[in-house]
Amino acid sequence: MKFVDEAIITVRSGRGGDGLVSFRREKYVPHGGPDGGDGGRGGDVILVADPGLKTLLDFHYRRHHKAGSGDPGGRNNRTGKGGDDVTLKVPVGTVSTDTGTGEVLADFVEAGQAVVMCKGGGHGRGNARFALPWRQVPDFATPGRDGRERVIRLELKLLADIGLVGLPNAGKSTLINRISAAKAKVADYPFTTIVPNLGVVQAGGPDRTFVVADLPGLIEGAAQGAGLGLQFLRHVERTRALVHLVDASSPDPAEALAVVERELAGYGTGLASKPVVVVASKADLPGSEAGIDALRAAATERRAPFLAISALTGLGVRELVGRMATLAAAPAPSEMTGPGTEPQRRGGSGR
Repeated sequence: MKFVDEAIITVRSGRGGDGLVSFRREKYVPHGGPDGGDGGRGGDVILVADPGLKTLLDFHYRRHHKAGSGDPGGRNNRTGKGGDDVTLKVPVGTVSTDTGTGEVLADFVEAGQAVVMCKGGGHGRGNARFALPWRQVPDFATPGRDGRERVIRLELKLLADIGLVGLPNAGKSTLINRISAAKAKVADYPFTTIVPNLGVVQAGGPDRTFVVADLPGLIEGAAQGAGLGLQFLRHVERTRALVHLVDASSPDPAEALAVVERELAGYGTGLASKPVVVVASKADLPGSEAGIDALRAAATERRAPFLAISALTGLGVRELVGRMATLAAAPAPSEMTGPGTEPQRRGGSGR
């Protein structure tokens, strides 16, 4: 399945049905009076978080969505049928934003969360509504109101407890394959990971699990859009902590660590302030000893935990999983709450 984590769609709610002007015309009822009914309400456009979805691919192919309009009122005070709602399913972790105002309409962090994006137009009132002692034959009704149109940006930000970051070919995919059932692509060339991968990790028992995200390798300038930077940095915004993997056999591991740190700081949104574990990967390779020492010194300078591992042989992996489980159990960051976190059915931001 193609991974699509951003889409722009146009949604429009339905128009309300018109009220009816009508008078009773029955035999032996000389003063029947008005009996025009109200129109039906316009349909809403609703977004619902579906845990079974992992991509915004459907919105890549269909960008316009319109709810049904209400029917006009009928005789004998019959109310017109309401317009059909349009319910659009999005993955958990999706943020919807009004492109015109920049307002965040909803942040879907829970399965089943539903928020009205555009509320349907109000119904018109039939002439029976306007009958009064001093106005017994109202010959007018009100029309239904138009629906609302919005252009919405949908952004998927993966909900993971731990994010694996690092330069290309640092060993992130090998690690996530080792500690979970994920099947991330592994090869001996850079940028083998071009989409984020999620893995569920068990740490000591079925009740102690957490989610790890393997993110495509960052390069210098990623925060300004170089490589795959801006496209995937958003996926580490929600994580509780980061595990920074550095190839210990690379020419300058300390500089490799600093490059990614600069990109995280340049992207903003608090990425640079998240708890970090510095990990020297590929510690089994010949010549990695000097790199391990350099990274240990860099971690000490930053007052960050340090581990040396080999995802291939398993060296240090158990200890790393335990440390990640501790970080994953920490309180969720404030980014996990925001506009639209409370389920809404009618009203809300769609007014």
